Order: sequence, then C-alpha cells, then structure tokens
Amino acid sequence: MFWGLSESLDFFKEYQHCNSQSFAKDSLNFLIYGSCDPRHIIETAAKSYSHNIQINFYVVDGCVEIIARNILLLAIAGENHDSLNLLQKVHLFMDIYGNSLVRPSSYQYLSSKANTLLKICTDQDVRTQLAPIIDIESLKYRERDGLENAFSFWLPKEKNHFDIEKSWEMRNRQLLKTRYDYRDGAFDWDLQMCLRERGAHQICPQEYKHWRNTGVAFTFPEYEQCLANKTLAAGLVRNGSTFFHRGYVGDVQVGPFCAFGLNSKEQSMLKSSHGENEYRSTEITERNLLELFHEIQNKTPYVHDKNMSRKYGNVVLQAGKSFTGYNPEAPEIADYNKPFICMPNIKVYFLSVDEVYEIQSRTKWKDFFDMVFVAQNYFQFLKTTFVEILRDNALIYFESNLHSVCTKEKLAEFEGKIKSFAKSLSLSSLTKGSINVKQSIFKYKFNKE
Repeated sequence: MFWGLSESLDFFKEYQHCNSQSFAKDSLNFLIYGSCDPRHIIETAAKSYSHNIQINFYVVDGCVEIIARNILLLAIAGENHDSLNLLQKVHLFMDIYGNSLVRPSSYQYLSSKANTLLKICTDQDVRTQLAPIIDIESLKYRERDGLENAFSFWLPKEKNHFDIEKSWEMRNRQLLKTRYDYRDGAFDWDLQMCLRERGAHQICPQEYKHWRNTGVAFTFPEYEQCLANKTLAAGLVRNGSTFFHRGYVGDVQVGPFCAFGLNSKEQSMLKSSHGENEYRSTEITERNLLELFHEIQNKTPYVHDKNMSRKYGNVVLQAGKSFTGYNPEAPEIADYNKPFICMPNIKVYFLSVDEVYEIQSRTKWKDFFDMVFVAQNYFQFLKTTFVEILRDNALIYFESNLHSVCTKEKLAEFEGKIKSFAKSLSLSSLTKGSINVKQSIFKYKFNKE
C-alpha cells in the first residue's frame, strides 16, 4: 500500500517493442490494476513527447485515499514550472511520496494544494481547466465524497490530527513483537538477506534502517522532516468537523525505493566497493525523477549533470527537528492553482473501487485493453475471465513479490501461481534471461486464436 514493489515502466515503449510489426493504432488503453502509485503513468507521460499516440490509463485501486494520493502525485509531476523549479519539484515529490514526516515547505504545499484539489474534485469546469488529464467521472458519489474527505483532511487544521510517529512505532512493535528491542539486527537481516540478495543492491543500510525506524526514506543534510505526511492516513471517516482514521496501515518492511531508486542510465552511479554504494537509492531516485520531470516539462531528452548528485552512499546523515516554531495554520505562501503542464496525449481515468471485482465480468470492458499491469497484492482477485478484457496482442505484466522480505518458499510459491495462471490462459511468456534469474515483473502476451 502507498508504493509498489517494481520499477516504473514506459508502457508505450513496452507495447511498441512487443508489437513493432503490427503497430498501427491511434490510441492505446492501459489498465493499472492496483499499483498503489502513479509511477508507470509518470514514466510513460515523460516519454510521450516522442510520439503522437493517444494513451489512456485506467486506474483501479481498492482504497479512495490511494486515489487521492495518486492525484496529488500526478499534480506534483505536472506542477507548473512558474510555481516550482525542477529540483524543488523532485524533492517535493520524494518527500510526499516516501516520507512519513515531511519538510515544512512540503507540508505548506500539501496544505495549499489541498484547496485546489478540492475544487478539481467537486467542479468539473475547474477540473477541465486545471487538470485536463484527470477524469473521475467513473467514481461513485460515495467515492467522490471520500476524495473530498481526503483533501479536506490535508488542510492545515489542528483538528485534522495524524500522529504518524506513534502509528509507525505501533506497526513496528506489532510486526517485530519480542524482537523489537533488537530491531536494528532484524532490519539488517531483511535488507542484506532478502532485498539486496534479490537485486535491490542500491538500497544502503543507513537509509533503510532510518526508514524502518522512522518512516522517513529520503533525506538530505539541508532538510529537516518534522511534520506528519497526512497523505499516508487511511480509512478516513468524517466526524463532524474532524475525522476518524485508521492511522498508518501501509508497508513497513520494503519502502518506497523500488519505483525509481534501484537502477539508472548513469551506470557510474551504481558503483559499489566492498558492499558499500557510492550513491544511495535516494540519489538514484532524485536523478531518475529529474529526468522524468524535465521531459514532462520541456519535451526534450534529459542530460544529467553529475555534479548535482552527491555521494552519500556510506554517510549517516543526522536528522533532527529544528522547525519547532512552525505554525501549520499560517497563511499559505502560494496557491498552487495553475493548470497542469500540458500533456495532450495522456488521459488518466480513475475507476470505481468496485471495479477491483467487477472489471473482469462487465461487457463494457470486453476486448478493451492493450496492456494490463497487475500488482502483486491484486493477483488474488484475478479470474479466468480476465482475458476477455484484453485485445489481441495485449500485454499482461504481473508484479512478483521479489522485492519483499517474504521467505524463499513464499517467493517460489507466488511465482508458481503466476506461471500456472498464465499457462491456464495460454499466455506467451516475454520474460527472457536465465531460468535462475528472479524477476520483479513477469511479462506475457495474449494472442486470440
């Protein structure tokens, strides 16, 4: 919940690569079935300047708060360059995306942007003007009310209290039980024997342990995270002028590192010596987001300035709380109410939560999707009727639980379930490489007979 376990993908590139000989379409329909974050949308949108194909994303998630958070993250990616420069936008995204506690400037942005998102959610004319890539018409009224609750909860009011630190500690205690007093050893085992052994080499021990202890994944020495990230609250229910919620119910074992922080085009940034990286997953995430946001904004290829990336691979950064005088109810310094950066060939349709169960059986979606991405925790909802929503030559990508801390037996069991399900539907495997190489995504193609 809140972030996925696999790398971001350019869906258009994936589809074109597998259908190059027969590719002659004006538009493509992509289904994202429970990815928990908009990483694939952002990656695909960033590269869309190189082609003129209309790309329609249909997003299904089982939680309204996730939908609200996805809209916010897309808003940051599409934030007007007059409001934030490129580096500010990247660090804002990283803060909101991966940190339980955020900087005062990020909190201020969230507080201000919530007002704009409320208008986008409740007024179709405003939505058309400010966020033309967003479509929420398929959401039911109760779900739109849920969006309104989420955006209202993000406003800077004392009654909208969210003690993320207490909630995070409680989750850790429930998970570790008697091992809690020796948690650093447990954290090191999970990193070294599970995540890094399975390909997540770029995650450094100090950043992983800091995240496991505090929920703060991405840190820089000039920033202080000290205010609750309200986008991580789940189960919001309005109670008069305030809200009930379930606290933090997301992941406390893997972290937000997988989407943008494991690989880079800059091979020099992936170097390590005796198991110690020169760059953290944090710096890799920063570099990759700089590329994506640059291309969304400028519609030109990105050339990275290596001087922007600092080598903190083996540095333990001190994190404190120096902003104790900050007043969360202070007037907003900006409205952040300018239109999204123009992405004319991208449209994102957020579907009803009910579609988690119904999308496979509704005639509306028959022969509709050119590509489907299935998150690992949504695989359990699939039925054999799943193929009916696919067009000929459609791609089906199944996220594995490779980047998790589950046992090798559970890893193999889930992999077997994916392969068995694909075989029952006569899907053709696109996953190449050694049989012993584990995959974070299993790729298949569907051909009608």
